[in-house]
Amino acid sequence: MHAGRGGAGPVRGRGNPGCGYHQHFAGHIAAIVASKRKPLTPASGDDVSAFLAKVAATPAPARRDGDCGRLLFAMDATASREPSWDQACQIQGSMFETTASLGGLDVQLCYYRGFNEFRSTAWVADARALAAQMSRVHCAGGATQIGRVLAHAKAQHRDRRLNALVFVGDCMEEDVDRLCAAAGELGLLGVPAFMFHEGGEAIAARTFREIARLTRGAYCRFEPGSAEQLRQLLTAVAVYAAGGRTALQDFSQRHGELTRLLAHQID
Repeated sequence: MHAGRGGAGPVRGRGNPGCGYHQHFAGHIAAIVASKRKPLTPASGDDVSAFLAKVAATPAPARRDGDCGRLLFAMDATASREPSWDQACQIQGSMFETTASLGGLDVQLCYYRGFNEFRSTAWVADARALAAQMSRVHCAGGATQIGRVLAHAKAQHRDRRLNALVFVGDCMEEDVDRLCAAAGELGLLGVPAFMFHEGGEAIAARTFREIARLTRGAYCRFEPGSAEQLRQLLTAVAVYAAGGRTALQDFSQRHGELTRLLAHQID
């Protein structure tokens, strides 16, 4: 257990570079290994195929002329991610600059940190407003709350269509099955999740890949401290949110291997 949840265990932060899994989550993973089941693999491959076919057949709501793309920008703001948060504050302006010719982009920032703290900002349509919001956030040690991110995305979509969810994080400490169920609901609504994974933690990688697959989004890992990689990834998703698959394909032909990887997964 994390100290932030009343236990005596570690909290992720600069003094503890590891993820500090909950004891119950570690036990869940150990049980999977002991039973020789593959993590994140449902009992029936046919069930998965049928579900993805249903997602593929679900038409996305038509975008009306004059509407801006809407992007939910979700970030892990726990202590271990403070350097990358500072980088994201500096580079997020490229999302707005690149999408101006595609009709513009509305962005909402949501984040979690500390003891069960989850916040979201107002929707903004310019880089300076988003940078101002991000600059007021300070990272704090705590457990991941990806489930709340997915639930918030669903609620925002009910209010007005979301074109994409982008999540940036380095760890996962939650119930895998619940996250996959929530991701499946987003997939049926036609909201793709772009899961950007900082570092290489294995459990997070498998979970983020599954969330991306179930929402028909994309997964991509980037190196800790790489501002240029993060800039490419955020800009590519902004292009997708503003202009759709065609715009992303065109953008990927002109910008780096990471953006081509995203376009390929979306295809």
